[in-house]
Amino acid sequence: MPPRKQIYFDCAASTPVDPRVVAAMRPFFSVQFGNPSSLHTPGRAAAAAIDSARASIAQFLGCSATEIVFTSGATEADNLAIRGVVAASTLRRPHIITSVIEHPAVLETVRALESEGLARVDYVPVGVDGVVKFEAVKKLIRPTTVLISLMYANNEVGTIQPVRDIGKLLERLNRGRAQRIYLHTDAVQAINYLNCDVGYLRADLLSLSGHKIYGPKGVGALFVRSGVKIKSVLHGGSQEGGLRPGTLNTPLIVGLAEAVKLLRPQRDAAVVRLLRDQLYQQLLKKIPKLQINGSFEKRLPNNLNFSCTGVEGERLMLMLDSAGMAVSTGSACASGSIEPSHVLLAMGLPAWAVAGSIRLTLGRGTTAAEVNYFLRSAPAIIRRAQDVAWRAREH
Repeated sequence: MPPRKQIYFDCAASTPVDPRVVAAMRPFFSVQFGNPSSLHTPGRAAAAAIDSARASIAQFLGCSATEIVFTSGATEADNLAIRGVVAASTLRRPHIITSVIEHPAVLETVRALESEGLARVDYVPVGVDGVVKFEAVKKLIRPTTVLISLMYANNEVGTIQPVRDIGKLLERLNRGRAQRIYLHTDAVQAINYLNCDVGYLRADLLSLSGHKIYGPKGVGALFVRSGVKIKSVLHGGSQEGGLRPGTLNTPLIVGLAEAVKLLRPQRDAAVVRLLRDQLYQQLLKKIPKLQINGSFEKRLPNNLNFSCTGVEGERLMLMLDSAGMAVSTGSACASGSIEPSHVLLAMGLPAWAVAGSIRLTLGRGTTAAEVNYFLRSAPAIIRRAQDVAWRAREH
């Protein structure tokens, strides 16, 4: 029998808002609704709530509250980081280094800068393990390099990238460079489980999003280290130190901060890793020729991306959904696109593995009972999906 509620194994796409986050936000929709830019009492109350939120996020990241810029989400934060650094550069066409497996929020931004003639970009390849090589990044650095943008953990295969190693390299190189190189990392997937202290990472810019950490959608933040030369990419008021104009969304900002305060990366990583490893080990036994995609060792503890022979990933996803199990075929931002995963293609996986990939991402609310239900139900569904694909090929 299917479960009474759908099992949700797609926490890399989005997470449910924690009830404590909802409670923290609620007063700012109707009671403490003042514009935080206003000088009257309701406005000052909203401004105080935002100041408190800024301080909470800064404490988690190990930075100053003045280094936090609120945005509408990580996509805007990535755009502000990349376009803002390029706009502030005095070079004619500054050089950017990024990887081929970045989120579209980064990849499409740097591609746009290239097409507009505003920047030169090098894209670091990855191997079959889905991990960027430190030496490959180092070799691409030029005198005109102003920015390296490297995600902390990949959103599709969960592989952890050498952000801290790159940060330590730039710390050394920048001592002898007239043109400083900034390090930006999209930490959206990492923040639940990894050390995101910006001093530990040596990051100059870091993006995060509310709805990946049990907070609301439509809000995010960008850490901008003091002294980083960056310009706003929007026009309007002087909010957020002139970097992000527009009336601040007090309820969502309060919700983001509450979600950050509830984060316990080490604890949550340990709990979810046990369930993920159980899931992986049992799937290997139950599903012939199952292939894990990307390094299993250098991976987020909640991520399991695998492929099965003879299966079309989208069809399998829909079949699992009908049986009460929500999974993904890759990045949620790419769903609806007929293009195969750019991440899996960049890793050099064979066509069958790219076409038949499934991503399971567990979360804070995942239970052993849900994992066991998946293990009881999914293998038979996968075999049916293989039979359907085989019959289709025969015809």
